[in-house]
Amino acid sequence: MPKPVLHVAIVGAGLGGLAAAVGIARAGHKVTLLEQAKELAEVGAGIQIPPNSALILKRWGLLDKAQSYSVRPRDIVLRSYHDGKILSKLNIFPFAEETYGVPYLLIHRADHHRILVAEARRLGVTIHLDASVMWIDFEKPSVHLKDGNEFHADLILGADGLKSICREQLLGRPDPPHFTGDLAYRIVVKADDMKKHPDLIELTEKPAVNYWMGPNGHAVCYLLKGGGLYNIVLICPDNLPERVNVAKADVQEVLDFFEKWDPRLKTLLGIVQETTKWRLQDSKEMRSWRHRAGKFALLGDACHATLPYLAQGAAQAVEDGAVLGALFSKIESRTQLPAILAIYENLRKGRTTKIVQGCKAVRGIFHMHDGEAQRERDRQLTQEEPFEGYPNRWADPVFQKWLFDYDADLEVECAWERYKEGNFPGVAGHFVARL
Repeated sequence: MPKPVLHVAIVGAGLGGLAAAVGIARAGHKVTLLEQAKELAEVGAGIQIPPNSALILKRWGLLDKAQSYSVRPRDIVLRSYHDGKILSKLNIFPFAEETYGVPYLLIHRADHHRILVAEARRLGVTIHLDASVMWIDFEKPSVHLKDGNEFHADLILGADGLKSICREQLLGRPDPPHFTGDLAYRIVVKADDMKKHPDLIELTEKPAVNYWMGPNGHAVCYLLKGGGLYNIVLICPDNLPERVNVAKADVQEVLDFFEKWDPRLKTLLGIVQETTKWRLQDSKEMRSWRHRAGKFALLGDACHATLPYLAQGAAQAVEDGAVLGALFSKIESRTQLPAILAIYENLRKGRTTKIVQGCKAVRGIFHMHDGEAQRERDRQLTQEEPFEGYPNRWADPVFQKWLFDYDADLEVECAWERYKEGNFPGVAGHFVARL
């Protein structure tokens, strides 16, 4: 009996929505993306592609393309804010490929987005721009757009980010993003400008993800665009007005905050010409990501927005898309849609919750004030071999394996086998259990 071809509408054409579109289209289904912007353009600068998402790109045949736009860091380095002293160094190249079979990459967000857009279009995904969602009929299901049109599909996925209309529709109430108390200054400088300063040359010649950890903030810096640009993200206490989430910033306020930090970091900040600051926000954990009718679910930042302190936000959205794609490759009947969404949520919700909580824990590790706890952190980093709970979370042997060794296809294979045997939590056989 031929498998059904379903029509899936995805609200939002960011990295998560595009990943879901690619995954589901690869499974042979019709996909339409509804994007509120009038043109496709991803805002931002550098992001990281860790092994757990690089594996997905490899299986989709996109890793070579991503590598052509990327830098491979040699190490992840944690430094003291006082003088830049290295407290912990984790080799990531060639370690990631030797251990996980794929590289760890640094890429401009716009390049990552462009790769997924091209692949979605190659697979026949339809992209509607200037398509703003007003409300959702979860039973039909359908999406009502701002222009008055109603868009019907077999399934609707909400991938419309942190300020998600889809999430608020599912909850039945307003659910604005929540303040975290932090903001990020995002900066890109030319590597050639750095090379004019002898103490910065090493940063341009030895690709690494460098973290400086200090009181109430941290800096993370790495090369982009084949080494031609240097990406700088500075995390500081939120000083934006309540109703302003993004604003141009005075470079002097950056210099003032980091005045007593590592002289080399201060030299780097001295060549900055302009910067923008972004309030860092997240969302509260939801009881469920899906509607009881079994025709709607959320993914990505719409349901598990997190602080960027583990460099996993984009990777988790891509994982969501890969799991959905793998599940849709298994579907045998339209009646299995509720079960598909139940399995998806079961596979993804616990993992993303652990990462959201882990990012908050990293904030505490990175932003320590000088004192007994900071000295003990530094002692562990400099004197002990990595152990479970190690302050460098990427070097923690247990957490690292759990984080980087995730295989979306394998997770789905195991889950589907249990589902077919009637042993998957929340579903039984071919129907959703009435629990």
